[in-house]
Amino acid sequence: MRPLLQEDLEFIRAKTESLWEPLRGEHLFITGGTGFFGRWLVESFLDINQQLNLNAEVTVLSRNPQQFQQEMPHLKNHPALKWLKGDVQSFKFPDQTFSHIIHAATEASQTLNESNPLAMMDTIVTGTRRTLAFAKECGASRFLLTSSGGIYGKQPPDLSHIPETYLGSPDPMALDAAYGESKRIAELLCASYYRQYRIETVIARCFAFVGPHLPLDKHFAVGNFLKNALEKTPIEIQGDGTPYRSYLYAADLTIWLWTLLFEGKPCHPYNVGSEEALSIKEIAEAVAAQTSPPLPIYIAKTPQPGQRPSRYIPNTQRAQQELGLKQQVSFPEALEKTLTWGNKFPLTEEALPLSGKTKLPLN
Repeated sequence: MRPLLQEDLEFIRAKTESLWEPLRGEHLFITGGTGFFGRWLVESFLDINQQLNLNAEVTVLSRNPQQFQQEMPHLKNHPALKWLKGDVQSFKFPDQTFSHIIHAATEASQTLNESNPLAMMDTIVTGTRRTLAFAKECGASRFLLTSSGGIYGKQPPDLSHIPETYLGSPDPMALDAAYGESKRIAELLCASYYRQYRIETVIARCFAFVGPHLPLDKHFAVGNFLKNALEKTPIEIQGDGTPYRSYLYAADLTIWLWTLLFEGKPCHPYNVGSEEALSIKEIAEAVAAQTSPPLPIYIAKTPQPGQRPSRYIPNTQRAQQELGLKQQVSFPEALEKTLTWGNKFPLTEEALPLSGKTKLPLN
């Protein structure tokens, strides 16, 4: 049984309490509800729905509802949580009206992106088209797409924070281009449905995050390092430790996504993430400092003289200035809270492979 920290649920509720009236007595539909984003959205919705007496319901599309129910048994029989079993590319439209839809059904998998790019593209493009068609069919007025900072392509090293107005894009010939290019098409589909059918499609360009439920054995640098901390194994960085990344805590992320769903402007993308740039080495050091004694850190490569480090850092001034959003949980606090949750609800060996080594961090 692994519920979110109660203090996080209370924090999300307090920061979004004024937003929820449009969902009173309504129905919400979420794709990707069993992933990292989805678990935070579903559990926070159920908490807010109960505490504010909204009398609303959420239906979650999943290929395997049983697995989610096994991993989140405290939500298994919740009366406001309904399930639709199916694939995002082909699910049967339920015969029901929904006022709001969140489309978050894409795994940011570096392995799938490189090994089976066609499957990645189908999931993103066909899945988005299918979900938008459902939004039109069921009469939804608001639609939130969780897009990605990957749509910008490689961030120029002399651009400290990448804004929504940057017109770069992925190299279509690159090995890992399928994810970013497909997200660009998904955004175009949202814009087309807004112009043609007036569905208010809001776009969240999401960067990198940290918090409970983050996969710890994939390409997220901070997740790899937190895995080392929970296992009490040395942190091994296979690169030179110089790339810059930033991480927004999942409770902040959830507040941003709910705010965008209700108040974001259609076809006016918003970067979602932290502006606090830290090198991979600094991130590893921050995680190591959370353990006693601090974990040792090994860096495989030496930085090349004159080589500018890569960056993946958003400019979030649009969300801050237009919607009043900001990062409220500091990075050290985010690490502490994630480790507290991880130690309270330890992962199984299946969910947390004991490899003893950290993969090359990408995000």
